[in-house]
Amino acid sequence: MSDSDELYQSTPAGYTGVNSHGFGPARQLRSRTKVLPEQARGHNRALVLQTLYHAGSMSRADLSRETGLTRVTISDLVAEFIADGIVIELGVRESSGPGKPAILVDIDRLGHQIVGLDLSDTEVFHGAVLSLDGDVLERREIARPAQPDGEAAYAAVLTLSRELIAASTATLLGVGVGTPGVVRPDGVVLNSPNLGWTDFPLETMLGRDLDLPVLARNDANAATLAEYTFGEARADFMLIKIGVGVGAGLISGSQPMLGSRFAAGEIGHVVVGNDGGPRCACGKDGCLEAWLSVPRLRDEIDARPHAREEILRDAGTRLAIASAPIVTALDLSEVVLSGPGDLLEGTFVDAATETLRQRTLEGVFDDVVIRLTRQNDIVLRGTAVMVLSGQLGVS
Repeated sequence: MSDSDELYQSTPAGYTGVNSHGFGPARQLRSRTKVLPEQARGHNRALVLQTLYHAGSMSRADLSRETGLTRVTISDLVAEFIADGIVIELGVRESSGPGKPAILVDIDRLGHQIVGLDLSDTEVFHGAVLSLDGDVLERREIARPAQPDGEAAYAAVLTLSRELIAASTATLLGVGVGTPGVVRPDGVVLNSPNLGWTDFPLETMLGRDLDLPVLARNDANAATLAEYTFGEARADFMLIKIGVGVGAGLISGSQPMLGSRFAAGEIGHVVVGNDGGPRCACGKDGCLEAWLSVPRLRDEIDARPHAREEILRDAGTRLAIASAPIVTALDLSEVVLSGPGDLLEGTFVDAATETLRQRTLEGVFDDVVIRLTRQNDIVLRGTAVMVLSGQLGVS
C-alpha cells in the first residue's frame, strides 16, 4: 500500500488527511537565481512547505524522500514550523508492518485563512475570506466609485478589507489585492487610470491601516498565478483578463514575467489597427482595452443587437492581432481567457483562434490553444497564491 493510500488515526475534526484538491506534483514557480549558502535554509523551508501543500499530509520520512533533504534537516524544520503554528501533527498512520508507526504532518490548513480583494470588476470591488487551498469561505463586496477617484477607491478598499477581517474565523496569513494597472513588486500602483491611482503605495498604506501583511499585484498577474497553481495551464502560457480593462499575465518556462518596467502583459493600451476606434481611458483612440472592455462590448451589443456576432468577431480578431506577436516571440503553448463566458465563448474565441492561425507561422503554432479558464473567482484565488508565496514560499 502506498503512503497516499494509507489511513491514519487521531485526526482533528474536519481533516481528510489528503489534499482533496488533487493539485498533483508540486509546480513551484521557477527562479533563475542561484541559491547561495546563506539562503539555503530559506530555500529548504519553502521546499518542505511546497511539498506538503501540494502532496498533502505525510511523515517526516516521506518528506525526506520527496525533498532529498536529510531526516535531521526535516526534523528541525518541522519542529520549527510546528512552533510557529504553520504545521501540525495529524496523528499516527495506521501501521502495515513492524516498526514504530509514523506521525503524519501537514500545513495547518484549517488554522489559517487569507483575505483576498479583486478590484477589477466594472461596478463593485469583490472580496473574500479564503482557505489556504483557495476556496472561498465568505464573500463581501462594495460599490466601486462611479468615476476614477483615487481617494474614494482606497476608502472603499479599506472598508471592504475591514469587513472581511471581521468575517474571518482563523488566524490570517495576510491580505492579497489584485488591482488593475501597472504595479511594482513593492505594491506601488504606478498607473491605474480606471481607479485614479498614480504612484500610489497601496501595499504600504493598506498594510499600515490593517496591521497585517499585504501583497498588491496586477489583477491579471494574480489570475495567472491562480491558473498556474489551481488550474490546467501549461508551463508556457498567457492569461488575458477582460473586464473593465484588458490586461495579461505571462508565465514562460514556469517563470513569471514582470518586465523591466513591471508592465509585462500590459496589452490593453496597445493600439490595434489603424482605423481609429473608441476613445480609451488613457486618452488614445483604438486601444485593445477600448475595443474589448466588457462595458463597451455590452453597450455595443445593446445598441445593435442584430450585429452581436459581428461585434464579437471583430473583438476576437483584434485580440489575436495583439496576441500573435507575443505568442510567437515567447513560443507560448496556450492563451487562456478570463472574462464573461456569454461574451467570450463561441464567436469571440473562434475568431481569435482563426486570426492567430493566419498571423503565425503555419505548421509551428497550429497547436496553440485559445480557451476560457474553468475557474471562478480567479483573481481572488490568485491573491491567495500571492499571500502563500509571499508568506510561506508556496506557489
